[in-house]
Amino acid sequence: MNEENKGASKNKWTRIFRKKWFFPAVYLTIAAVLLSVVVWYQNMDNQVPDAQDEANEYTPAQHGEDAEPVLDQQEMIQMPVTNQEEAEIVTKFYDYNAEQEDQEQALVLYNNKYYQSTGVDIASANDESFDVVAAISGTISEVKEDPLLGNVVVLTHGDDVKTYYASLNDVSVKAGADVKQGDKLGSAGKNVFGKDNGTHVHFELRKAGKEVNPEEYFKQPVSSLNSVTEEAAEESETSEEAEESSTNEEDAKQEDEDSSEEKPKADEENGESESDDTDDQTETENPDQSETESGASTETSKSA
Repeated sequence: MNEENKGASKNKWTRIFRKKWFFPAVYLTIAAVLLSVVVWYQNMDNQVPDAQDEANEYTPAQHGEDAEPVLDQQEMIQMPVTNQEEAEIVTKFYDYNAEQEDQEQALVLYNNKYYQSTGVDIASANDESFDVVAAISGTISEVKEDPLLGNVVVLTHGDDVKTYYASLNDVSVKAGADVKQGDKLGSAGKNVFGKDNGTHVHFELRKAGKEVNPEEYFKQPVSSLNSVTEEAAEESETSEEAEESSTNEEDAKQEDEDSSEEKPKADEENGESESDDTDDQTETENPDQSETESGASTETSKSA
């Protein structure tokens, strides 16, 4: 009986093996298992890049911090007031190349004397006090009270750029503080030096210690101030060349004067030498004449 059952089972598996769908089904099953293994392995690999991406999320922040100075160079220089439409420039920057009318508007009368303005005076249309703000982001380097200019605030902006705010009624910042563009520094007031302008703020913009016309750089990037350094370098080169040429001219004149002084001396020496030669020649000729005369006198005595 057992042998019959075994034979029947073998015949059953044999019939199954002979089915056309058996081996394709086996292949599909194996392929499905292999595909599942591959998908699982890929998911395991993708977990490492995800962790790396999370770890690298801080990197863009570092690059952003390094790029801040470059962005500051692209910051636009603004007027140091909150409402620019109501602001009015009552005293201009004195420019030697400007028209006469602008030059007259850039003169400040104090103690019966006129002084050239090194900045601009900004007042409101209604002559009321207004908030004075930072024209560029920077650091408060100095806060002081001047007897003529009133309260003064100085900002340093890097790249050898500074801004000056004078004639302030009150100051709301302290030295060493960092401020952003548009932050309040104080309020406009009056001072002794520019008393004719009433309530105003005196604003100066300097590059490498040189005052520049703020009106030319309002709404311009900070990097545009680099042209001031280039112009100063060209001016220094021109002045150095002019000094060298003037020095060469002075040396040439001095050489001409020295040669003109030496020429009369040489002429005098030549004259003295010629006179000496003449005297020597005269002395040389005289002995011959004396000998001739003595010989003639001897012959005369003999003949006598």
